[in-house]
Amino acid sequence: MKFIKTRLAPTPSGYLHLGNVLNFLITAALARQQGATILLRIDDLDQARKRAAYVQDIFETLEYLEIPFDEGPKDMKDFENNWSQVHRLPLYQNALEGLKAQKAIFSCSCSRKQILSRSKKGIYKGKCIPKNLLFEKKDCCWRCRVKGKTVTSYQTLEGHKKEIQLPKKLQHFIVRRKDLLPAYQIASLVDDLHYGIDMIVRGEDLLGSTAAQLILSEILDEANFANIRFYHHPLIKDESSIKLSKSAGSTSIHFMRSIGIPPSDIYKMVSDFLKMEPVNKFEEFVEGFRMG
Repeated sequence: MKFIKTRLAPTPSGYLHLGNVLNFLITAALARQQGATILLRIDDLDQARKRAAYVQDIFETLEYLEIPFDEGPKDMKDFENNWSQVHRLPLYQNALEGLKAQKAIFSCSCSRKQILSRSKKGIYKGKCIPKNLLFEKKDCCWRCRVKGKTVTSYQTLEGHKKEIQLPKKLQHFIVRRKDLLPAYQIASLVDDLHYGIDMIVRGEDLLGSTAAQLILSEILDEANFANIRFYHHPLIKDESSIKLSKSAGSTSIHFMRSIGIPPSDIYKMVSDFLKMEPVNKFEEFVEGFRMG
């Protein structure tokens, strides 16, 4: 189960919630158990939803809960000057050009409303593929031409191969948005390769993203990504069994701090969810956490 580098990769689109903390703690605990390095990578390409307060909340939450990281921005100024994803736009563009050279992408003018009118589940079936729209056409996104290959495999933390199916909702997933910025799947893949990540911890809801990124790595002949080990953890859900979101204020760490909930209580919430012995701080979590 040996690996050398993992990452915390929050998005500053809302205040971090208990589900984010669960992911951070599992990631950091596994890294410390293995003597691996932890990178803090803040995914801020979604400029429309990014807020300075949300970026600052990431630093404050990590400090409040004493969750460590070894590489990455130390504060807001350092992040904006050196670590924002806007500094890596040439890397993303190079990957997009590689996909274009492989004829693995196509231009799509369909709106979300149009897609929903054809599929209640929002499944895009490739309506624009035969149109051969120009990549330069205005108000178009670029989508991956999956070519029917929807099954791939990833390495578990123990080094076993596990087959994974690309979900129908990610069929012909977007790699460049209509605002000309790279989409999540390509940016995350490029960043993980760029920083030499060899272990990724994700929620079970991102199994589809793992499949999409593995497919992209195969198209781009990036063999190193296939060697990354993945751990997909269960999700903390609300009382209605719905996955926590950043719009659910009562589960945000920002809210909990504002009403005086101490870090020890937050650790107990996470350890209770994982059916661990109750812990009060990070060192105890590292000692007690075992993969389920």
